[in-house]
Amino acid sequence: MASADAPLGGSEASSLQAEESTRRLRSTGAVASWESELTSVQHSLKFVLPLKEEFVCPVCRGVVLNPQQNSCGHIYCFLCLQGLLEGSSPSSPVCPVEGAVITPAEVFQDNCCKREISNLEVYCTNFPACTSVVTLQHLQEHQRSCQYERVRCHNPGCGAALQRRHLREHLADTCPHRTEPCPHCQQPHRLSLIQDHVQSSCPEVEVDCPHSCSRKVPRHELTEHADSCPEVRIDCSYKRFGCCVQGKRGKVKLHEDAAVNHHMLLVLRSNTHLEQQVEVLQEEALLRQQEVQTDSLLLTGLQKEIRPLLQQNSSHEHIISTAQRALSRQEDVLSAVQLDLQQVSRGLGPGLEELEQLRKSLDAVIQEVSETEALKEHLGTLEENLKHHSGLLELHAAQLSHNKQHLQELEATSYDGKLIWKIDDFRNRREAEIKGHPPCLSSVPFHTGRCGYKMAAKVYLNGDGEGRGTHLSLYVVLMPGDFDALLPWPFRQTVSLSVLDQSGAGNHRSLSFRPDPASKSFQRPAAGSVSNVAVGFSCFVPLNKLETPQKSEYVKNDTLFVKVKVDMAGLEQL
Repeated sequence: MASADAPLGGSEASSLQAEESTRRLRSTGAVASWESELTSVQHSLKFVLPLKEEFVCPVCRGVVLNPQQNSCGHIYCFLCLQGLLEGSSPSSPVCPVEGAVITPAEVFQDNCCKREISNLEVYCTNFPACTSVVTLQHLQEHQRSCQYERVRCHNPGCGAALQRRHLREHLADTCPHRTEPCPHCQQPHRLSLIQDHVQSSCPEVEVDCPHSCSRKVPRHELTEHADSCPEVRIDCSYKRFGCCVQGKRGKVKLHEDAAVNHHMLLVLRSNTHLEQQVEVLQEEALLRQQEVQTDSLLLTGLQKEIRPLLQQNSSHEHIISTAQRALSRQEDVLSAVQLDLQQVSRGLGPGLEELEQLRKSLDAVIQEVSETEALKEHLGTLEENLKHHSGLLELHAAQLSHNKQHLQELEATSYDGKLIWKIDDFRNRREAEIKGHPPCLSSVPFHTGRCGYKMAAKVYLNGDGEGRGTHLSLYVVLMPGDFDALLPWPFRQTVSLSVLDQSGAGNHRSLSFRPDPASKSFQRPAAGSVSNVAVGFSCFVPLNKLETPQKSEYVKNDTLFVKVKVDMAGLEQL
């Protein structure tokens, strides 16, 4: 068996030498960038002067790019020589001109020839349209700006090929995929899509009223138009008082003018019912007030009972302090007695009388210690009594606070699906919200009926989310109510939110929404939760229009009024 260090055979050494030379050729003869770009047009170039034979590659018969010289003196393109070496047997690549063996180790890059070739003058590849003459190494640079070079349109979906000098006109005037402004809303759109945009989604295009009132209105004003369209079917405005007439807005208006007496009777009947409810609420409020007074008297009595206990506790603490000092002194005496006993044990004879006195002193100390322990036990009992009475006092105080809060809610609660919320001290509250406390304001709860949904309003005076710092944000939230088990879920009634104009002009700012039945915000609130997630408008009204309006006055005397109205249509009262 041959040793690992044994020399290689002749054929193996030649093969390895050829491979090494090929790798060296690849690493040292990399094609320059301008020469690699000319490979595709190498055989179609038109030179000003006839090309010398020495500059013609014997393999591809084109102008030599990145010239490599063999030992026989012939010049090849780098890529042609590389293909020749790779396509032949490693030990026998031959020159296609003379048939001489090509030795890869003797191949080198001919920089002198390369300089001459790179400075040869050549016509533009777009000749005769373009008559420019440039050096070979600058040909590609010229083609990147040549006005006769064919380029492709870069508009998505086009891909047309045309001369560079026609590209600007094509992009601006003739390309079917160019971008043009919509003639109505001036928003840019692809030319092929403008017609669909105008017919289906342009907000400024006037369209026929969907309710067939013969008017044409801009598409973005359809919602506002529906609020005044005479062909829209609406309910009589006295529906909440019991009128069930429905029809087109114009006919309903005639009905409202003609049925004034009937409507007044309905309003009177509703007012009578409300008065009865107010009487019931007043009776409940009176009962609550009596309970508060009773709790106040009970609280006063407990305070009177606790005062002597506190005084007694202070006295006992003083007694315990005195006893502890006496105990300390007796411990010192006991230590002295123990020392004396040790001395007596050493000289017992003459000190029997003194020993008797020491025993009496020790008995007295033990008695005082027992009395001190009894005082400690009595003090522990007093402390437990004090904790018990303090707990009762805190319980009654919490009940009193709860009753007061409930009484305030009863006085402010409405049961007709409406809330008028007065927010005073507007500017100071907004400044406090800007500083981070509190994050928002919440109204007292209101209901859609005596046994209806329980709701509340929330407002961010300095805005919330995308409206922070620029808009007033207004929301409504569903809360757990006493009759949720009897109500239909999810909540489906339309809710209208308004900021009221205090100037008398009636320029109220209002927005409304219809609940999304799939949203968790309109499902039945969990019994243990405070409320569902609030729903409304983060950009309800800009703050600059709120505080400095032109034809209305929303903040007057530093007070803002917010209104919430729930559409009671189709809502059956329990």
